[in-house]
Amino acid sequence: MPILRSNGINLYYEQHGSGEPLLLIMGITATGSVWEKHVAYWQKKFTCITVDNRGVGLSDQPEGPYTTAQMADDCAGLLDALNLPKVRVVGCSMGSTIAQQLAIRHPQKIVSMVLMCPWARCDNMAGATFQHMVNCKIVFDPEAFSLFIQLLIYSKLSWDEDTTFASMAANRKLAATEDQVQSVQGLEGQAAACINHDALQMLPQIKQPVLVIGGKQDIFTPMWMATEVADAIPNAELHMYDGCGHAFHWEQIADFNERINQWLLDH
Repeated sequence: MPILRSNGINLYYEQHGSGEPLLLIMGITATGSVWEKHVAYWQKKFTCITVDNRGVGLSDQPEGPYTTAQMADDCAGLLDALNLPKVRVVGCSMGSTIAQQLAIRHPQKIVSMVLMCPWARCDNMAGATFQHMVNCKIVFDPEAFSLFIQLLIYSKLSWDEDTTFASMAANRKLAATEDQVQSVQGLEGQAAACINHDALQMLPQIKQPVLVIGGKQDIFTPMWMATEVADAIPNAELHMYDGCGHAFHWEQIADFNERINQWLLDH
């Protein structure tokens, strides 16, 4: 089982494919395995490195609070241990905040970045949403907690599509029978990192090419957040999918996989 020591904790990671290295950083509550359907496409051109962030999965889940800077240093230590001096990065949601800090704190390690449904800072509503996520984790059973997450990340597009709707219901049932991959302590630590992330004034330091991408109907991290990030980074471009939510990368998976693959090859 590929576990290594980084920044004082044990990190679980996997590598798939061949080619130049691509670090994939997932969002709050999620393990690196959530990248599976994207890795299946990107591994044809890149060596995809997935990681269970601090606080989830097979990585350590120490007492928090965590910070996005600390989690960026976790990733930097992973890259050092794997002897990877430079990588491309794709970060999703909380993973995008970690990627921002990685580029700010370790700019020499970054070739280019894709920031999915990002934010540079939380407003009061976002902070309350992350705190409520913790509250729900404490009191809900796994199936009900899965439903809460689905309500945050999927747009009407998915709820109205019969096959997707049935798949979402099946995934909720699965959550009730699986071993839980995140403790309340781990989620509390990650939520604190999300709430306290504030990199807006530092984003102009990022000089590498950046693609900011998301969904126009995202209620979890609304469009203003992605726009603010793109406006603050000098070499950033912005693409927003019509009708999609926080899970735009699943709602438009074929276009997303090819779009990101080509953008990374070009940058």
